[in-house]
Amino acid sequence: MAAPLDRWLALEGLDNIRDVGGLPLRGGGTTRSGVLLRSASLRYCTPSDVKHLVEEFGLRLVLDLRTRREIELHVSPTALADAGVETVALSFIPEEGRELPETEEDVDPLTGIYLGYLRDRAENVVTAVRRLAAAGPTLVHCAAGKDRTGVFVALVLDAVGVERDAVVADYALSGERIEALFRRWTAASGQPMPADLTPHLPRAEAMAAVLDHLDAEHGGAAGWLLAHGLEEDALARLRERLTG
Repeated sequence: MAAPLDRWLALEGLDNIRDVGGLPLRGGGTTRSGVLLRSASLRYCTPSDVKHLVEEFGLRLVLDLRTRREIELHVSPTALADAGVETVALSFIPEEGRELPETEEDVDPLTGIYLGYLRDRAENVVTAVRRLAAAGPTLVHCAAGKDRTGVFVALVLDAVGVERDAVVADYALSGERIEALFRRWTAASGQPMPADLTPHLPRAEAMAAVLDHLDAEHGGAAGWLLAHGLEEDALARLRERLTG
C-alpha cells in the first residue's frame, strides 16, 4: 500500500521528512496529521525550516535517537531550542562497547539489528513512546531517519492500530530519499557518492519480520510496550493523539 506523496514536507535542509498522518487503521479511519513527523538528522535544518516546523507544524518536542557521539559530531541547530522546542536524547544503540546491537546468527542481519534496539535499549524505546504520548506536535529522528526512526515509528503505528501493510510501507518509503540524503552528505564532506546505494535501502521484509516477532512474542507492539513498562493510560493517550 503506497503512502500518499503529500505526506512529505518540502524543506530546504531535510530530505527525508514526512508526517505519519493519513495511514489506514485496522478498525477504519486514518491516523491524524500534525501529530508526529519522522525525519533524518536536523543538522542541515535552515532558519526557514525551523520557522516552518515551529510556526506551521507547531513543533514542541524532538526525540533524538542518535548516540551521544553522533550528537556531539553532528550538532542540530540551536534555533529550535531558542524557539522553545524541547529535545530529548534517547539513543537506540548502546553508547559504549559496540556500534550496533548484537544479533542472533539465525536471524536476518537487518532484522536482528532492529530487534537489538528493542532488546538493548527497551527503556529508551518506552520512554520515547511515553514522551510522544504526553507531548504536543513531535518530530523523531536519527541519522538517516530510516532504521532507528523506522523501528520507533513502526512500533507506534502498530500499537495504535495501523494496518500492517501500511506500517511496513511507511518504513520502506524512506527508500525514495536515500539518494538525496547521500548527495547532501557527500557534498558536505567532499567524499564521492557510493557506487551502489542498495545496501543502504530499507527492506520491507526486515520490518515485517520484526512485527511478526512482536506478534508471536507479545501479541503486537502494544503488548511489547506494556510488557516493558509503558503504562496503560500512556498507551491510551498515544492512541487518542494519533487516531482520535
